[in-house]
Amino acid sequence: MANVSSSAIDELKSTSRGQLLLPGDAGFDEARSIWNAMIDRYPAMILRCAGVADVRRGIAFARDHGLPLAVRGGGHNIAGSALCDDGLVLDLSQMKSVRVDPAARRAYVEPGATLADFDHEAQAFGLATPLGINSTTGVAGLTLGGGFGWLSRKYGMTVDNLVAADVVTADGELRHASAESNADLFWAIRGGGGNFGVVTRFEFALHPVGPLVYGGLVVLPFAEAKQALVQYRAAVAAMPEDLSVWVVSRLAPPLPFLPPDVHGRPVIVFAMCYSGPLENGPAAVQAVRGFGTPVGEHLGPMPYAMWQQAFDPLLTPGARNYWKSHNIGEISDGLIDALIEAIGALPSPQCEIFFGQIGAQTSRVPVDATAYSSRDAQYAMNVHGRWDDARDDERCIGWARAFFDAAAPFALGSVYVNFMTQEESARVSEAYGPNYARLVEVKTRYDPANLFRHNQNIRPAGQ
Repeated sequence: MANVSSSAIDELKSTSRGQLLLPGDAGFDEARSIWNAMIDRYPAMILRCAGVADVRRGIAFARDHGLPLAVRGGGHNIAGSALCDDGLVLDLSQMKSVRVDPAARRAYVEPGATLADFDHEAQAFGLATPLGINSTTGVAGLTLGGGFGWLSRKYGMTVDNLVAADVVTADGELRHASAESNADLFWAIRGGGGNFGVVTRFEFALHPVGPLVYGGLVVLPFAEAKQALVQYRAAVAAMPEDLSVWVVSRLAPPLPFLPPDVHGRPVIVFAMCYSGPLENGPAAVQAVRGFGTPVGEHLGPMPYAMWQQAFDPLLTPGARNYWKSHNIGEISDGLIDALIEAIGALPSPQCEIFFGQIGAQTSRVPVDATAYSSRDAQYAMNVHGRWDDARDDERCIGWARAFFDAAAPFALGSVYVNFMTQEESARVSEAYGPNYARLVEVKTRYDPANLFRHNQNIRPAGQ
């Protein structure tokens, strides 16, 4: 940090409402740990922002001293964009307010809030908006990359439900972005990631959901995967839009409803959430129960907030994670064959491949309406390599890459930006397709020096 004097650091510390952490301070190492244990970076300082004033001051400090700048919300991003080496991390995790206006069906959310924080407040009024599937995920990062989850077939992508946002841009100005104000910035943050500024408040539209939904798991032996996926493919067109059915292939975890002899064996899991009238739930999921002969199933009414947390035990922080992803239009025979081969060679008990079902409402929005452009994607396919020991890195990463390559001929050629790893910067244009050129224009306007570059970076013109 040759450019920064100790007096400048002292001034930043004394003029911030939040805490400035330096290497050696108590809590510094904890503050630089994030969900993916493969990311091990050493910032020069971490500013735990208490509000918009701290965000503005931190941005100005990094800009004026030529420091790398990273922005941390939930710290869940696979690529580790929440951290940088030898620079300033704006840690927003203390800014967790979620305020719900039930009459207007609006939620006002700060950037440190997690999905659990959001759901806790919104479900008190029987309201929700489409978010992800792991309650410890940060709302901010999920939203800025597009966002989807169990409610997306009915209500669209997360960004389709973003009504407005307050954004501090590289010049330190606080701008309100909506369809009526700074419309180009509003368009860009709906999928363009953290390239354009720091969002300090999100305003979401809410929908009546729950508090009870109908859903759960149907688990089949993997020997039945091919016939089950063929039946799933045939059944999708007739599925109601308030039903979302994801497909997960992995070794069976020790779930209490599975017989002990199934634990650790390859299975194909249909995970589903039906948010329509509760009494219609059994009929809505009945077709899925007939895809094969289950080794176990767990279906019934449950709180929506509980379902949002159902997969948390499989996604705890501290493991090593490596992802490879494709957007998929149809689960073709060739893709099924590649999947079967990959599951036969799983390198660790925690690795899995899933097809996250979207489509329906997500596909009805015009491609150019938001920065998120993959409106033809019916599934976001993710190869989730996950393991604990660094000595297994090469083997597990190699497995993920091999299936990614085998699946490529059956994919759309686009990718969901939130599933991209730190090595995949060459795929950024694939993530945005026909919207990429317009994103470059907006980036050039709001961040011409590329201050916000610790992300899946959209480079401004001339950089």
